[in-house]
Amino acid sequence: MGKPKRADARRNEKTLLDAAAAVFVASGVDAPVRDIAAKAGVGMGTIYRHFPTRADLIVAVYRHQVEACAEAGPQLLASAESPRAALARWIDLFVDFLVTKHGLAGVLQGDGFDSLHAYFLDRLVPVCAQLLEAAGLTARVRPLELMRGVGNLCVGAEDNPDYDARRLVGLLIAGLTSWRDDGVA
Repeated sequence: MGKPKRADARRNEKTLLDAAAAVFVASGVDAPVRDIAAKAGVGMGTIYRHFPTRADLIVAVYRHQVEACAEAGPQLLASAESPRAALARWIDLFVDFLVTKHGLAGVLQGDGFDSLHAYFLDRLVPVCAQLLEAAGLTARVRPLELMRGVGNLCVGAEDNPDYDARRLVGLLIAGLTSWRDDGVA
């Protein structure tokens, strides 16, 4: 096993991953590395030192975004004005994540993608379940159903500038969170 990374090295890696995620959201996973370097305020050599290949960078961004999304759930529950507001804000983060991961399947094939998908489910389904339970919505929708529904609404958004996946996801969440305990919207 290698030595743990120094605190400054972990911060630098986080800065690179945040910058790469932002560039991927704006331009897709095929965005030039120089754009990521510029966003992070580093040279391209720094990126290649941390992530020798584009696939390494994409996988690292994917894992970083999964962890950020997983960690955000409990934080939002603790800080939001209501559990339903926390759920809505978490879904916004989840949409950002889905946009970031666009193109991942084209970069990774077979077992690599399958293991990342399993990681994604293992980390995020329990967080979604916790948010749904706190919001009193577990009788309305199961966590994986909601996540798949949101994911399906995001499909195709990258190919059509007139398609507003975020607006449609917002309508879904507004409808879901407007349910009263007696089942009436």
